[in-house]
Amino acid sequence: MSQAHADPGGPGTEPATGVRLRVLSYNVHSRRDDVDALVAVVRDLRPDVMIVQEGPRRFRWRQKAAALARSFGMVVAAGGLPSLGNVVLTTLRVRVVDTWCLRYPLTPGRHLRGAVFARCAVGPAAFVVAGSHLGTDPTERPGQAALFKEAMSGVGSPLIVGADLNENSGGAAWRTIADGLTDTALAADRADRLTFSCANPRDRIDALFVDPRIGVVDYDVVDTETSRRASDHFPVVADLMVPALG
Repeated sequence: MSQAHADPGGPGTEPATGVRLRVLSYNVHSRRDDVDALVAVVRDLRPDVMIVQEGPRRFRWRQKAAALARSFGMVVAAGGLPSLGNVVLTTLRVRVVDTWCLRYPLTPGRHLRGAVFARCAVGPAAFVVAGSHLGTDPTERPGQAALFKEAMSGVGSPLIVGADLNENSGGAAWRTIADGLTDTALAADRADRLTFSCANPRDRIDALFVDPRIGVVDYDVVDTETSRRASDHFPVVADLMVPALG
């Protein structure tokens, strides 16, 4: 794996016009690891949008989510308890127009899970950000994926999806989410970048998908000494070109 680029400029599908946007998807492991390292990783990457899995979802979740965002130099756009730990953070460059959340049905004996959505704009470009963390149980993931996919349909604006899918690209849930979208890792020819676990990288279970109208300028998985201390997942970052309205 490579180190993250401060200003990615590698292979991709960049359109001629649009607004450049850096998006980070990151399972932060409920901040159970080295929090200073986590902050350093995110601040070094300087994302415009961060899609968080395993963010604050319990007691004092609003304050904890706000503190997490502030530590990164960002603000909370959506999520937390209503989306069961899925959170969208943005910089002040991003205007948040609307937000909503989804909860999946509870499988007895499993964790309650959900998804977060935020309709956003940067200058003349409009887009919807969606994030989720699917279950570890292979019998419940396909149903969660189907509900997540249904919720994505009809959003209108170009879609950006960040998720911990808890399975590799050959799985049924992954295929459901990826259908009709661009896998940013494949678009940048970097699907060999594994995302889990930091202690023993063996799987690509964390993904960023985008609407085909969005260009993929570059993509990477950040494998550094600092990111190995920050969480049990590596962060996934992509530089995108979002088309301007009109």
